[in-house]
Amino acid sequence: MTKIHEVIVATDPTNHGALVCHVGESRFAVGGPDGIGHISSGPNPYDLLSASLAACSAMSVRFQAQRQKLPLQRVEVGVSFHHGTQGERDLFKRTLVLEGELDMQQRTFLMEAANLCPVGQLLGTTADITTRLDVTSSGHNESPRASYEDDVALLPIPNITPD
Repeated sequence: MTKIHEVIVATDPTNHGALVCHVGESRFAVGGPDGIGHISSGPNPYDLLSASLAACSAMSVRFQAQRQKLPLQRVEVGVSFHHGTQGERDLFKRTLVLEGELDMQQRTFLMEAANLCPVGQLLGTTADITTRLDVTSSGHNESPRASYEDDVALLPIPNITPD
């Protein structure tokens, strides 16, 4: 039986009302608009979605490499989120870096494993996910991406004032 695991996000009264995420024993700040004109530090909800997809993809690749006894030495997954234009689906762009003495067939197999990760399957119902192989570590890709702060500012929430 699967253990129910709840993630809690709550205001932190010791840090000017910033949001803190509690996942088991882990704690981290959640960034984004604080409702009073400031931007809190930490990953915003779009970053957290992208991180979930990247982590699940990396775990799926690593699991399949171990299961098939493939010579994968290191996996790196980069993910960025982009809003679709009017009427189009949103898009997650995923880049895999697979290090090790892998042939093209093994690399293709591992890319397919990333495409089958459970978080990707869930997100793929409402957004498109593209995946590409890269030969070098990307560092951080600073391509244009969706802005959580801009989206929150556009929300039509009538008659609600910040705390």
